[in-house]
Amino acid sequence: MKFPMKYAFLSGALALFLAAGASAQQQNPPEQDLPSAPSASIAPAQPAPPPKQEAPKQEPAKAAEEPAKSEPALQDLPGSKKPSPPPAPATAATPADSADPEPSSPAARQPAKGSNAADKDLTSDERGNPLETIKKRVDEVNVVFTVTDKHGHFVKNLSKSDFRVVDDNKPAVSIVSFSSETNLPLRVGLLVDASNSVRDRFRFEQESAIEFLNQIVRPKSDRAFVIGFDTTAEVTQDFTDSAEQLSRGVRMLRPGGGTALFDAVFYACRDKLMKARTTGPARRAIILLSDGEDNQSRVSREEAVEMAQRAEVIIYTISTNISGVKLRGDKVLERLADATGGRAFFPFKIQDVANAFSEIQDELRSQYLLAYKPADLKPDGRYRSIDIVAENHKSLRVRARKGYFAPTN
Repeated sequence: MKFPMKYAFLSGALALFLAAGASAQQQNPPEQDLPSAPSASIAPAQPAPPPKQEAPKQEPAKAAEEPAKSEPALQDLPGSKKPSPPPAPATAATPADSADPEPSSPAARQPAKGSNAADKDLTSDERGNPLETIKKRVDEVNVVFTVTDKHGHFVKNLSKSDFRVVDDNKPAVSIVSFSSETNLPLRVGLLVDASNSVRDRFRFEQESAIEFLNQIVRPKSDRAFVIGFDTTAEVTQDFTDSAEQLSRGVRMLRPGGGTALFDAVFYACRDKLMKARTTGPARRAIILLSDGEDNQSRVSREEAVEMAQRAEVIIYTISTNISGVKLRGDKVLERLADATGGRAFFPFKIQDVANAFSEIQDELRSQYLLAYKPADLKPDGRYRSIDIVAENHKSLRVRARKGYFAPTN
Protein backbone atom coordinates (compact mmCIF):
# COMPACT_ATOMS: atom_id res chain seq x y z
CA MET A 1 0.00 0.00 0.00
CA LYS A 2 1.44 3.27 -1.00
CA PHE A 3 1.08 6.42 1.17
CA PRO A 4 0.99 9.80 -0.34
CA MET A 5 4.18 11.87 -0.20
CA LYS A 6 2.83 14.29 2.36
CA TYR A 7 2.11 11.53 4.84
CA ALA A 8 5.65 10.22 4.43
CA PHE A 9 7.05 13.63 5.29
CA LEU A 10 4.92 13.86 8.45
CA SER A 11 5.96 10.42 9.52
CA GLY A 12 9.63 11.34 9.28
CA ALA A 13 9.16 14.56 11.25
CA LEU A 14 7.32 12.67 14.00
CA ALA A 15 10.14 10.18 14.24
CA LEU A 16 12.71 12.95 14.62
CA PHE A 17 10.63 14.61 17.35
CA LEU A 18 10.35 11.39 19.34
CA ALA A 19 14.07 10.74 19.04
CA ALA A 20 14.93 14.26 20.33
CA GLY A 21 12.62 13.77 23.34
CA ALA A 22 14.30 10.51 24.27
CA SER A 23 17.72 12.13 24.05
CA ALA A 24 16.68 15.00 26.33
CA GLN A 25 15.28 12.57 28.87
CA GLN A 26 18.60 10.76 28.99
CA GLN A 27 20.53 14.01 29.56
CA ASN A 28 18.20 15.26 32.39
CA PRO A 29 17.41 12.39 34.79
CA PRO A 30 14.47 12.73 37.20
CA GLU A 31 14.89 14.96 40.24
CA GLN A 32 14.81 12.05 42.68
CA ASP A 33 18.10 10.86 41.16
CA LEU A 34 19.95 14.10 42.16
CA PRO A 35 22.42 13.96 45.09
CA SER A 36 20.95 14.95 48.47
CA ALA A 37 23.23 17.92 49.12
CA PRO A 38 21.56 20.41 51.44
CA SER A 39 21.98 23.19 48.97
CA ALA A 40 20.34 21.19 46.21
CA SER A 41 17.80 19.06 48.08
CA ILE A 42 14.16 19.72 47.53
CA ALA A 43 13.29 18.37 50.97
CA PRO A 44 11.13 20.68 53.09
CA ALA A 45 13.18 23.74 54.06
CA GLN A 46 14.46 23.77 57.65
CA PRO A 47 14.05 27.01 59.66
CA ALA A 48 16.99 29.24 58.81
CA PRO A 49 19.45 29.91 61.68
CA PRO A 50 19.45 33.43 63.10
CA PRO A 51 21.75 35.74 61.20
CA LYS A 52 25.23 36.06 62.63
CA GLN A 53 25.67 39.32 64.52
CA GLU A 54 28.55 41.35 63.18
CA ALA A 55 30.64 43.61 65.42
CA PRO A 56 29.61 47.23 64.96
CA LYS A 57 31.97 49.14 62.80
CA GLN A 58 34.10 51.72 64.62
CA GLU A 59 33.66 55.34 63.82
CA PRO A 60 36.57 56.70 61.77
CA ALA A 61 37.57 59.18 64.46
CA LYS A 62 37.66 56.53 67.20
CA ALA A 63 39.52 54.06 65.06
CA ALA A 64 42.17 56.67 64.44
CA GLU A 65 42.67 57.11 68.16
CA GLU A 66 43.47 53.47 68.89
CA PRO A 67 46.99 53.31 67.36
CA ALA A 68 47.94 56.56 69.08
CA LYS A 69 47.52 54.96 72.51
CA SER A 70 50.40 52.57 71.96
CA GLU A 71 52.81 55.20 70.62
CA PRO A 72 54.85 57.68 72.72
CA ALA A 73 53.84 61.31 72.55
CA LEU A 74 55.85 62.90 69.79
CA GLN A 75 56.23 66.20 71.59
CA ASP A 76 58.12 64.39 74.39
CA LEU A 77 60.73 63.00 72.02
CA PRO A 78 63.80 65.13 71.30
CA GLY A 79 63.93 66.45 67.78
CA SER A 80 60.36 65.45 66.99
CA LYS A 81 57.83 67.73 65.46
CA LYS A 82 54.79 68.32 67.62
CA PRO A 83 51.63 67.15 65.79
CA SER A 84 48.61 69.34 65.58
CA PRO A 85 46.36 68.43 68.51
CA PRO A 86 42.72 67.49 67.87
CA PRO A 87 40.16 70.16 68.66
CA ALA A 88 39.59 70.24 72.41
CA PRO A 89 36.04 69.85 73.68
CA ALA A 90 34.39 72.98 74.92
CA THR A 91 34.50 71.78 78.52
CA ALA A 92 38.29 71.38 78.40
CA ALA A 93 39.14 74.78 76.97
CA THR A 94 42.17 76.40 78.54
CA PRO A 95 41.90 79.90 80.06
CA ALA A 96 44.00 81.32 77.23
CA ASP A 97 41.69 79.89 74.58
CA SER A 98 38.39 80.26 76.37
CA ALA A 99 36.06 82.97 75.22
CA ASP A 100 34.17 82.97 78.48
CA PRO A 101 34.85 86.35 80.13
CA GLU A 102 34.00 85.01 83.58
CA PRO A 103 36.21 82.23 84.98
CA SER A 104 34.36 79.35 86.60
CA SER A 105 36.14 79.49 89.96
CA PRO A 106 36.92 82.40 92.27
CA ALA A 107 40.58 81.39 92.38
CA ALA A 108 40.82 81.81 88.63
CA ARG A 109 39.72 85.42 88.96
CA GLN A 110 42.66 86.26 91.23
CA PRO A 111 45.69 87.95 89.64
CA ALA A 112 48.64 85.70 88.98
CA LYS A 113 51.44 85.57 91.51
CA GLY A 114 53.76 88.50 91.18
CA SER A 115 51.26 90.51 89.14
CA ASN A 116 50.07 93.95 90.10
CA ALA A 117 46.32 94.42 90.04
CA ALA A 118 46.78 98.12 89.35
CA ASP A 119 48.31 97.27 85.99
CA LYS A 120 45.22 95.40 84.76
CA ASP A 121 42.95 96.96 82.15
CA LEU A 122 39.97 95.03 83.53
CA THR A 123 38.90 94.31 87.06
CA SER A 124 35.90 92.39 88.40
CA ASP A 125 33.01 93.20 90.66
CA GLU A 126 31.85 90.87 93.45
CA ARG A 127 30.14 88.57 90.95
CA GLY A 128 33.18 88.39 88.71
CA ASN A 129 31.76 90.55 85.93
CA PRO A 130 34.50 92.51 84.17
CA LEU A 131 34.54 96.24 84.78
CA GLU A 132 36.53 98.66 82.71
CA THR A 133 39.02 100.82 84.57
CA ILE A 134 40.86 103.92 83.45
CA LYS A 135 44.62 104.13 83.86
CA LYS A 136 46.29 107.37 84.81
CA ARG A 137 49.97 107.90 85.45
CA VAL A 138 50.64 109.49 88.83
CA ASP A 139 53.49 111.99 88.51
CA GLU A 140 54.91 111.51 91.99
CA VAL A 141 58.42 110.60 93.10
CA ASN A 142 59.11 108.72 96.33
CA VAL A 143 62.40 109.26 98.15
CA VAL A 144 63.73 107.58 101.29
CA PHE A 145 66.44 109.65 102.99
CA THR A 146 68.28 110.24 106.26
CA VAL A 147 69.29 113.40 108.09
CA THR A 148 72.35 113.68 110.32
CA ASP A 149 73.92 116.50 112.32
CA LYS A 150 77.53 117.59 112.11
CA HIS A 151 78.53 114.79 114.48
CA GLY A 152 76.90 112.14 112.31
CA HIS A 153 73.99 111.52 114.65
CA PHE A 154 70.60 110.86 113.13
CA VAL A 155 67.95 113.57 113.42
CA LYS A 156 64.47 112.06 113.62
CA ASN A 157 62.14 114.86 114.72
CA LEU A 158 61.80 116.98 111.56
CA SER A 159 58.58 117.80 109.68
CA LYS A 160 57.58 118.42 106.07
CA SER A 161 58.07 122.18 106.39
CA ASP A 162 61.76 121.63 107.18
CA PHE A 163 62.53 120.41 103.66
CA ARG A 164 62.67 121.80 100.16
CA VAL A 165 62.91 119.58 97.10
CA VAL A 166 64.63 120.49 93.83
CA ASP A 167 63.90 118.18 90.90
CA ASP A 168 66.04 118.48 87.77
CA ASN A 169 67.15 121.95 88.93
CA LYS A 170 63.56 123.14 89.39
CA PRO A 171 61.60 123.43 92.65
CA ALA A 172 59.03 120.68 93.08
CA VAL A 173 55.39 121.70 92.69
CA SER A 174 54.46 120.28 96.08
CA ILE A 175 55.34 117.70 98.71
CA VAL A 176 52.43 115.29 98.54
CA SER A 177 53.23 113.21 101.62
CA PHE A 178 55.84 113.06 104.35
CA SER A 179 56.49 110.69 107.22
CA SER A 180 59.20 109.52 109.55
CA GLU A 181 59.35 105.88 108.59
CA THR A 182 61.43 104.16 111.22
CA ASN A 183 59.30 101.02 110.95
CA LEU A 184 58.99 100.56 107.21
CA PRO A 185 59.36 96.91 106.20
CA LEU A 186 62.79 96.03 104.84
CA ARG A 187 63.73 94.15 101.70
CA VAL A 188 67.44 93.55 102.10
CA GLY A 189 70.00 91.76 100.00
CA LEU A 190 73.27 90.73 101.60
CA LEU A 191 75.99 90.45 98.93
CA VAL A 192 79.18 88.82 100.15
CA ASP A 193 82.41 88.82 98.16
CA ALA A 194 83.57 85.19 98.13
CA SER A 195 86.59 85.66 95.86
CA ASN A 196 90.14 84.64 96.69
CA SER A 197 91.04 88.20 97.65
CA VAL A 198 89.03 88.00 100.91
CA ARG A 199 89.99 84.47 101.95
CA ASP A 200 92.03 85.50 105.00
CA ARG A 201 89.20 87.37 106.76
CA PHE A 202 86.24 85.52 105.29
CA ARG A 203 85.18 83.63 108.42
CA PHE A 204 84.96 86.77 110.55
CA GLU A 205 82.96 88.55 107.86
CA GLN A 206 80.53 85.65 107.75
CA GLU A 207 79.91 85.78 111.48
CA SER A 208 79.44 89.58 111.41
CA ALA A 209 76.92 89.27 108.57
CA ILE A 210 74.99 86.58 110.43
CA GLU A 211 74.80 88.74 113.54
CA PHE A 212 73.56 91.68 111.46
CA LEU A 213 70.78 89.64 109.83
CA ASN A 214 69.71 88.20 113.17
CA GLN A 215 69.22 91.71 114.54
CA ILE A 216 67.79 93.54 111.54
CA VAL A 217 65.22 91.09 110.13
CA ARG A 218 61.87 91.13 111.96
CA PRO A 219 59.63 88.09 111.44
CA LYS A 220 56.45 88.71 109.39
CA SER A 221 57.68 92.19 108.42
CA ASP A 222 61.17 92.14 106.91
CA ARG A 223 62.63 89.79 104.34
CA ALA A 224 66.21 89.26 103.23
CA PHE A 225 68.24 87.11 100.86
CA VAL A 226 71.90 86.12 100.59
CA ILE A 227 74.11 86.17 97.48
CA GLY A 228 77.72 85.08 97.36
CA PHE A 229 79.76 86.08 94.35
CA ASP A 230 83.16 85.28 92.91
CA THR A 231 83.29 84.62 89.17
CA THR A 232 79.50 84.37 89.20
CA ALA A 233 76.72 85.30 91.61
CA GLU A 234 74.95 82.53 93.51
CA VAL A 235 71.82 82.86 95.64
CA THR A 236 72.45 80.69 98.70
CA GLN A 237 69.24 81.82 100.42
CA ASP A 238 66.24 83.43 98.77
CA PHE A 239 63.86 85.92 100.40
CA THR A 240 62.90 84.80 103.90
CA ASP A 241 62.27 86.19 107.37
CA SER A 242 63.89 83.18 109.03
CA ALA A 243 67.13 84.04 110.81
CA GLU A 244 68.08 80.37 110.82
CA GLN A 245 67.75 80.01 107.05
CA LEU A 246 69.65 83.24 106.44
CA SER A 247 72.48 82.07 108.73
CA ARG A 248 72.64 78.80 106.84
CA GLY A 249 72.82 80.71 103.55
CA VAL A 250 75.78 82.77 104.78
CA ARG A 251 77.64 79.71 106.08
CA MET A 252 77.26 77.97 102.72
CA LEU A 253 79.57 80.54 101.11
CA ARG A 254 83.08 79.38 100.22
CA PRO A 255 85.83 81.71 98.97
CA GLY A 256 87.50 81.12 95.62
CA GLY A 257 87.68 82.44 92.05
CA GLY A 258 87.53 85.93 90.54
CA THR A 259 85.27 88.86 91.39
CA ALA A 260 82.11 89.73 89.42
CA LEU A 261 81.00 92.55 91.73
CA PHE A 262 78.99 94.63 89.25
CA ASP A 263 77.17 91.59 87.89
CA ALA A 264 76.10 90.66 91.42
CA VAL A 265 74.75 94.15 92.16
CA PHE A 266 72.98 94.32 88.81
CA TYR A 267 71.35 90.93 89.30
CA ALA A 268 70.31 91.61 92.91
CA CYS A 269 68.59 94.87 91.91
CA ARG A 270 66.90 93.71 88.71
CA ASP A 271 65.90 90.14 89.53
CA LYS A 272 65.40 90.27 93.29
CA LEU A 273 64.68 93.69 94.80
CA MET A 274 62.84 95.21 91.85
CA LYS A 275 60.50 92.22 91.84
CA ALA A 276 60.10 91.98 95.61
CA ARG A 277 56.40 91.89 96.53
CA THR A 278 55.22 94.40 99.12
CA THR A 279 51.80 95.57 100.26
CA GLY A 280 52.94 99.17 100.72
CA PRO A 281 56.06 101.34 100.98
CA ALA A 282 59.25 99.45 101.80
CA ARG A 283 62.93 100.16 101.99
CA ARG A 284 65.02 98.26 99.48
CA ALA A 285 68.66 98.01 100.41
CA ILE A 286 71.81 96.12 99.55
CA ILE A 287 74.60 95.53 102.05
CA LEU A 288 77.72 94.85 100.01
CA LEU A 289 80.72 93.28 101.70
CA SER A 290 83.71 93.44 99.33
CA ASP A 291 87.09 94.98 98.56
CA GLY A 292 85.57 96.65 95.48
CA GLU A 293 87.95 95.02 93.01
CA ASP A 294 86.07 93.69 89.96
CA ASN A 295 87.72 91.57 87.28
CA GLN A 296 84.96 89.32 85.91
CA SER A 297 81.75 91.33 85.37
CA ARG A 298 80.00 91.64 82.04
CA VAL A 299 78.22 94.85 83.04
CA SER A 300 80.00 98.08 83.94
CA ARG A 301 79.98 99.96 87.21
CA GLU A 302 77.64 102.62 85.84
CA GLU A 303 75.23 100.01 84.51
CA ALA A 304 75.06 98.54 88.00
CA VAL A 305 74.46 102.02 89.46
CA GLU A 306 71.70 102.74 86.95
CA MET A 307 69.93 99.48 87.73
CA ALA A 308 70.05 100.27 91.46
CA GLN A 309 68.53 103.70 90.80
CA ARG A 310 65.76 102.22 88.66
CA ALA A 311 64.95 99.69 91.38
CA GLU A 312 65.11 102.45 94.06
CA VAL A 313 67.72 100.48 96.00
CA ILE A 314 70.04 102.04 98.59
CA ILE A 315 73.49 100.45 98.64
CA TYR A 316 75.60 100.27 101.78
CA THR A 317 79.15 99.09 101.27
CA ILE A 318 81.62 97.68 103.77
CA SER A 319 85.19 97.53 102.53
CA THR A 320 87.20 94.45 103.40
CA ASN A 321 90.41 96.34 102.71
CA ILE A 322 92.12 96.75 106.09
CA SER A 323 95.46 97.92 104.76
CA GLY A 324 94.86 101.47 106.06
CA VAL A 325 95.32 102.88 102.53
CA LYS A 326 92.37 103.75 100.29
CA LEU A 327 92.70 101.65 97.15
CA ARG A 328 90.97 101.75 93.77
CA GLY A 329 88.30 99.32 94.95
CA ASP A 330 87.37 101.64 97.81
CA LYS A 331 86.53 104.38 95.33
CA VAL A 332 84.24 101.97 93.51
CA LEU A 333 82.42 101.24 96.76
CA GLU A 334 82.05 104.99 97.44
CA ARG A 335 80.52 105.53 94.01
CA LEU A 336 77.94 102.75 94.49
CA ALA A 337 76.91 104.13 97.89
CA ASP A 338 76.82 107.84 97.03
CA ALA A 339 74.81 107.43 93.83
CA THR A 340 72.06 105.49 95.61
CA GLY A 341 71.82 107.45 98.87
CA GLY A 342 73.73 104.89 100.91
CA ARG A 343 76.95 105.02 102.81
CA ALA A 344 80.42 103.49 102.46
CA PHE A 345 82.23 102.07 105.50
CA PHE A 346 86.00 101.55 105.70
CA PRO A 347 86.92 99.55 108.80
CA PHE A 348 90.54 100.00 109.98
CA LYS A 349 90.62 96.51 111.43
CA ILE A 350 88.61 93.39 110.96
CA GLN A 351 86.69 93.85 114.22
CA ASP A 352 85.27 97.13 112.89
CA VAL A 353 83.23 95.22 110.31
CA ALA A 354 80.73 94.35 113.05
CA ASN A 355 80.50 98.04 113.99
CA ALA A 356 79.73 98.94 110.38
CA PHE A 357 76.85 96.46 110.31
CA SER A 358 75.53 97.99 113.53
CA GLU A 359 75.58 101.51 112.05
CA ILE A 360 73.73 100.34 108.94
CA GLN A 361 71.08 98.81 111.16
CA ASP A 362 70.59 102.13 112.99
CA GLU A 363 70.32 104.02 109.72
CA LEU A 364 67.73 101.71 108.25
CA ARG A 365 65.53 102.44 111.27
CA SER A 366 66.07 106.21 111.12
CA GLN A 367 64.82 107.28 107.70
CA TYR A 368 62.20 109.62 106.26
CA LEU A 369 59.86 108.93 103.36
CA LEU A 370 58.83 111.84 101.15
CA ALA A 371 56.67 111.95 98.01
CA TYR A 372 56.64 115.03 95.79
CA LYS A 373 55.31 116.19 92.44
CA PRO A 374 57.93 117.43 89.95
CA ALA A 375 57.42 120.64 88.02
CA ASP A 376 57.55 119.27 84.48
CA LEU A 377 57.87 115.50 84.53
CA LYS A 378 57.74 114.12 80.99
CA PRO A 379 57.50 110.43 80.04
CA ASP A 380 60.79 110.50 78.15
CA GLY A 381 62.83 108.04 80.25
CA ARG A 382 65.46 110.70 80.93
CA TYR A 383 67.56 110.77 84.10
CA ARG A 384 66.53 113.54 86.49
CA SER A 385 68.46 114.74 89.53
CA ILE A 386 67.10 115.03 93.09
CA ASP A 387 68.28 117.49 95.72
CA ILE A 388 66.62 117.64 99.15
CA VAL A 389 67.61 120.56 101.34
CA ALA A 390 66.92 120.97 105.05
CA GLU A 391 65.53 124.53 105.23
CA ASN A 392 66.83 126.72 108.08
CA HIS A 393 69.09 123.88 109.26
CA LYS A 394 72.38 124.55 107.55
CA SER A 395 74.28 122.23 109.85
CA LEU A 396 72.16 119.23 108.91
CA ARG A 397 73.11 116.86 106.12
CA VAL A 398 70.48 115.12 104.01
CA ARG A 399 71.53 111.88 102.30
CA ALA A 400 69.29 110.53 99.54
CA ARG A 401 69.64 109.00 96.11
CA LYS A 402 71.02 111.38 93.53
CA GLY A 403 68.29 110.98 90.96
CA TYR A 404 65.87 108.73 89.10
CA PHE A 405 64.72 107.85 85.59
CA ALA A 406 61.49 109.34 84.31
CA PRO A 407 58.77 106.91 83.13
CA THR A 408 58.51 106.07 79.46
CA ASN A 409 54.72 105.97 79.02
